Amino acid sequence: MAEIQPLRALHYDPAIAGPLADVVAPPYDVIDSEQRATLLSRSPFNVVAVDLPQGAPDPYEAAREQFESWQREGAVVRDEQPALWAHTQEYTGPDGQRRTRRGFFCRVRIEGYGPGRVRPHERTHPGPKEDRLRLTRATRANISPIFSLFSDPGNAAWAALTPATEQAPFGEVTDGDGTVHRLWRVADPEAIATVQAATRDAELLIADGHHRYETMQAYAEEVEANGTPPNDEHRYILMCLVALEDPGLTVFPTHRLVNKLDETRREALAQALERDFEMREVPVDEVAPEPGDGPLQLGYVSHEDDRVYRLQLKDQRIADEALAGHSEAYRHLDTGILETLLLKGALGLSDDDISHFNGLFYARSTEEALRVVRAGEYDAAFLMRPTPVEQVRDVAAEGENMPPKSTFFFPKLLTGLLFNPLS
Repeated sequence: MAEIQPLRALHYDPAIAGPLADVVAPPYDVIDSEQRATLLSRSPFNVVAVDLPQGAPDPYEAAREQFESWQREGAVVRDEQPALWAHTQEYTGPDGQRRTRRGFFCRVRIEGYGPGRVRPHERTHPGPKEDRLRLTRATRANISPIFSLFSDPGNAAWAALTPATEQAPFGEVTDGDGTVHRLWRVADPEAIATVQAATRDAELLIADGHHRYETMQAYAEEVEANGTPPNDEHRYILMCLVALEDPGLTVFPTHRLVNKLDETRREALAQALERDFEMREVPVDEVAPEPGDGPLQLGYVSHEDDRVYRLQLKDQRIADEALAGHSEAYRHLDTGILETLLLKGALGLSDDDISHFNGLFYARSTEEALRVVRAGEYDAAFLMRPTPVEQVRDVAAEGENMPPKSTFFFPKLLTGLLFNPLS
């Protein structure tokens, strides 16, 4: 079972660091150089200075010095007593609907992936792990949280935290997407005990942050190899947990963009589409498939063709045969079928190509996918349906990992609300 605990968090002191809105940031992997400069212009204490460090000759050493200086100045302080932190996010999704997602921050003991503990749901890219490991070594803290899911059909965990949310929040931030993030510190022992009881048998499913979890596994092993006992603070990682049953939990699609389509690949793709899919022209505003069950459906647009198409797998038996070594849940997974039949099958992409974005990239919205294909930046796009949360859970329960970017959980968690010290 996963071990879930309150934490003695590090966090900003607004009296020194200024408003929380000026010091938090989006996840590091969506920040470009221009946005980094904008964030730092808001405050010299903005977390991006540590989470996305710069500085010669060693940016990670610069991050360590910066983070330590904030603590010496009192801009970042550590709680005396452990607590859980209730968290809500009021947001408008890509579908235009307004929702509230509810969760809580805690620390979770790092274990190997497995039943009853922590499970991944996607394959990871190798590149980000080394960067995050070097940052963790330097700062000896989790700078950004992992987002994970757990089952709580009786809503017991959130019910225990609800009284605290009726008070003024510790912090409130509205981000660039219009999402309102609120945070409450919950130190009441009875509430903490109730949350721990509600999660005692929980299996945690990582929704976002696989690289950071695997980085922390490596970091913990390094620390213990040097003689540190395995029950020390380095064995715990900062997580935000959200119930699978939470009505504000939504998943949106990530579309596939392909390039480097020479004549051979174009012909192979055309043959595969004719063989395995029913293909019909649709108006451009209908190219993105609607959420739903049933055989795989895709939108398809090509730079060589002004028309757009809806594709539907002719028969589920095609996927069953191609994915014969996989579970039934995986054989119905849109991203898995697309990867096997078209990306790997027709286009010949390898796992290494997919991991290193060699011939494949991604778009968050239909508009972005159409724009980059029409501009010739990519040769074609496959527009996906969102992966249902239940399917994410079922595939993970079989011990299988989905292709990268199979899910787009929105909104993202902010970096800088809380830090988890590792020493």
